Amino acid sequence: MKWLSKIFKGGSSRGVTTGGQQPQFLGDENMVWRAPARSLDDRSRAQKEREEVDRAIALSLAEDLKRPDGCRWRTDNDEDRARSHHDNPNRPDYPPYAPTEYYPRGYRICGGCNRDIGYGNYLGCMGTFFHPECFCCTACGFPITEHEFSLLERNAYHKSCFQELTHPKCEVCHQFIPTNAAGLIEYRCHPFWSQKYCPSHEHDSTARCCSCERLESWNTRYISLEEGRSLCLECMESAIMDTGDCQPLYHAIRDYYEGMNMRLDQQIPMLLVERQALNEAIVGEKNGFHHMPETRGLCLSEEQTVSSILKRPRIGGQRLVGMRTQPQKLTRKCEVTAILVLYGLPRLLTGAILAHELMHGWLRLNGYRNLNPVVEEGICQILSHMWLESEVLPEFRNMPSTSAALTSSSSSSSTSKKGGKSAVENKLGEFFIHQIVHDTSPAYGGGFRAANEAVNKYGLRCTLDHIRLTGSFPV
Repeated sequence: MKWLSKIFKGGSSRGVTTGGQQPQFLGDENMVWRAPARSLDDRSRAQKEREEVDRAIALSLAEDLKRPDGCRWRTDNDEDRARSHHDNPNRPDYPPYAPTEYYPRGYRICGGCNRDIGYGNYLGCMGTFFHPECFCCTACGFPITEHEFSLLERNAYHKSCFQELTHPKCEVCHQFIPTNAAGLIEYRCHPFWSQKYCPSHEHDSTARCCSCERLESWNTRYISLEEGRSLCLECMESAIMDTGDCQPLYHAIRDYYEGMNMRLDQQIPMLLVERQALNEAIVGEKNGFHHMPETRGLCLSEEQTVSSILKRPRIGGQRLVGMRTQPQKLTRKCEVTAILVLYGLPRLLTGAILAHELMHGWLRLNGYRNLNPVVEEGICQILSHMWLESEVLPEFRNMPSTSAALTSSSSSSSTSKKGGKSAVENKLGEFFIHQIVHDTSPAYGGGFRAANEAVNKYGLRCTLDHIRLTGSFPV
């Protein structure tokens, strides 16, 4: 408050001002009205009030800067408005006029709508300012009203939206994958299908497809085969269930061999069998190397009686029912008695197994005796791999590993199934190729890689001639 003096001389008034305290009388002739001087106490109190306001503003700013996100809600020109109210409590909160080109102190543009924020509330973050309704989540588009939010490359998210975006979910139970004891997100991921799942599903009762190895999701149901095997619906689409259904495919692969000048002169019986019959046949074989823990095909050399699947089962609920089997006596007419294949596998996997086992038969019928398992299984995997490539990846026909081998395979094998292969079946074929290439077993995986190197370098025919003479791959 400013104190002004009021002076009267000769009864004339020179001005009118109010002071707020009683004036003092100074003389008889000239009456002089003066406002009393401010006391030292009054000045110290005013100064103290200003210091208290400044201290309150400083504390408020310091508390905001201590927040971990570095952002705060506030009103424009907080400190200026506080001081102006202290100096003049009657001063209005708005300017008396607003010229067109005038920008008030603290002029800010909203980073969301690119408009002037004015005198309303705003949020300052990442060096930019926002209206409250313009500070929105990048994922869902709704305003962020919580005091905490997540940032990713200068994009703001609700914490829940950010978790949905970045935290992996299990593709089996569809829950967020939990953290381990160290606080890290730990999960399993299939190397081909990239199926992510909780580690616990490897040890619980979650079913795994016996063909493609994918785990059963909680919102789907696999088909349960006999002997504890399960089959996913995609593999079930092209599954071969009985010996009669498999005959066209078997003859197409024999034609594939003939197209590579590797004709099989003997008519070798082929049977589709259950797992138990296959395991019993393995026990009856005197020689042979088998891919454990599960063998899916076998080239027999001994006389045996094998129970084959005569009538394909039908789907009853989530199980296969109504399967009919028949015992069959296999007599030895040549070096190969029969070829057995596990039933219930997709067409391309069944064909890959047949191509592998037929190569065992071709080797025995053409005098390749007592081969090392790495050499024999490796070259058989080569034929399986080549046949899959001809079915799934026809553009690879001219590569060294398949040269002079695929000239007539396409026309012959394509007749083994009506219509073209679907995208799902082609993807399964790519997976079976991936399995052969990345097999970790010494005989099947290591043998294939050694055989493939030799075939790519020297060709299939020269490699087979070298094996006949030396029992090993050329280097």
